[in-house]
Amino acid sequence: MFEEGEREDCPVCGVALTDFSKLPPSLDAMAEEGNVPTAPEMEVLPVHYLGRGKGILVALGLVGIVLFFLPWVHITFPDIDSRSAFRMANGRAGWLFGALCGWLVLIPTVLSRRSILKMRGARVAAAFLSAIPGVCVVDLLSFPPKYDGYIPIKFEWLFPLYITLALSLMGIAVSMFFLGGRMDDIKVSRGTSAGQQVH
Repeated sequence: MFEEGEREDCPVCGVALTDFSKLPPSLDAMAEEGNVPTAPEMEVLPVHYLGRGKGILVALGLVGIVLFFLPWVHITFPDIDSRSAFRMANGRAGWLFGALCGWLVLIPTVLSRRSILKMRGARVAAAFLSAIPGVCVVDLLSFPPKYDGYIPIKFEWLFPLYITLALSLMGIAVSMFFLGGRMDDIKVSRGTSAGQQVH
């Protein structure tokens, strides 16, 4: 826009002026050649990347799996016994395996999303998987077992059951509001507009 040698920087924003022939192709030119640059939200992130809510959901899933094998209920009558969700699921409450499956599927679902766009696209799926253990806990609390065969039983719920419910609620919140992060806050791998006025 200026004659060669007329100025060295833009009078409006101070950006250094460069010859057009030295500039990279415009986005329109790259699109015509079929070489459109990857949008920042579609860039593939490293395998070990655990930001934008991924790490939190993986941690919740791992803790949830451990809790599934810890005692959820302490029976005081007719026998004295403690049972984990795993033991209950192997007995008459086979549907409790849904809680374990929810955690087991959540982890690879989250880890396999390696771009911001794919992470955001998995929000509903991750929230649904996080909700399954919570639904199992609420079902147990709402419809507790009353008899072992024909014998009435007395028992108390233990803390791993309540922690599982809390983890489930946290997983839903993280999935819906934090997985993938905000679209207007993306660090790009190359280039920057820091300190420059865009016009």
